Amino acid sequence: MRARIWFAAGAEREPSIPPSAETAARLRPHLKKHGLWGLLRLLVRRVPRVLRGVLLMCAGVSMFPFMNAGVKWLSPHYPVMEIVWARFTGHLLFMLLVFLPRYGGRLLATRRPVVQIGRSLLMLVSNVVFVMAIARVPLATASAIGFTSPLIVTALSLPLLGESVGARRWGAVCAGFMGALLIIRPGIGFINPAVPLLLVSALAYALYQIATRWVAAYDNAATGIIFTALLGSLFASLVLPFVFEAPRSLLDLFVFAAIGVLGGAGHYLIIRAFHLGPAAAIAPFGYVELLGSTVLGYLIFNNLPDIWTWCGAAVIIASGLAIAFLSRPAPRSKPA
Repeated sequence: MRARIWFAAGAEREPSIPPSAETAARLRPHLKKHGLWGLLRLLVRRVPRVLRGVLLMCAGVSMFPFMNAGVKWLSPHYPVMEIVWARFTGHLLFMLLVFLPRYGGRLLATRRPVVQIGRSLLMLVSNVVFVMAIARVPLATASAIGFTSPLIVTALSLPLLGESVGARRWGAVCAGFMGALLIIRPGIGFINPAVPLLLVSALAYALYQIATRWVAAYDNAATGIIFTALLGSLFASLVLPFVFEAPRSLLDLFVFAAIGVLGGAGHYLIIRAFHLGPAAAIAPFGYVELLGSTVLGYLIFNNLPDIWTWCGAAVIIASGLAIAFLSRPAPRSKPA
């Protein structure tokens, strides 16, 4: 700590070192010893853990609107399974690059292979029906309906996981589903076949999340992430030779490559985020995805959700935030 020097009234003060110059002087030895990358890691470590988790969560979910925009861009021109293959294979390759050097052959070692395969199947179903639907609805509408997954997880936690939900969380779940009804508008929204497909995608993803929570007690997170993409990649690879269409342009080729990498990188950043802070503090920032979806939907496809979708999305987000708040662990009482 620097010494504080007090001056008598009227005494002339010596010129002080500008804060920027002082900071540079303090960091220069670290730069020489560890290099630029080491210095950046040092600075990042000084950021509070929860704040780092929030920033990583925002960065991770910000990749999904770009991935979904890429899927929407490709879906009118290419077979569903070709897009699904690019999504899962890119994801799988990215995760192998991240985790294989650390875990080696242990990466595929699972104590619950049936559950892991079931998880992968659920993720495959969720993605297939999402790709089928995304071409027919605005990006933000698809994202808003997708946000019903946490509500479904909460509703199914009692029968499938034996977890206590409580009256207040049930109230938040019911309010969230009312928000979904504002978006869907039965009798109007169901005219669009994409709406029930998006609901099926949300249900499959919710079941995937429940299976993930159950298997987490037996396998590490890296194994679960690899299995998430493994079956989808293998199944789509079997179908691909029968439906393959060569990319029509370099832009389309780039988008095919990007959607898998964006998906894999987004999931990895979210995993890292939850390692740095409590879920109740990190999870609510997942709704940043809706903002990105709205902006990209307007800039790329020139479409925006209607007022009922905005109202429904607001109700769903409020319900999700309430569930996250009510799911916080109770503070431990200090010993007397």
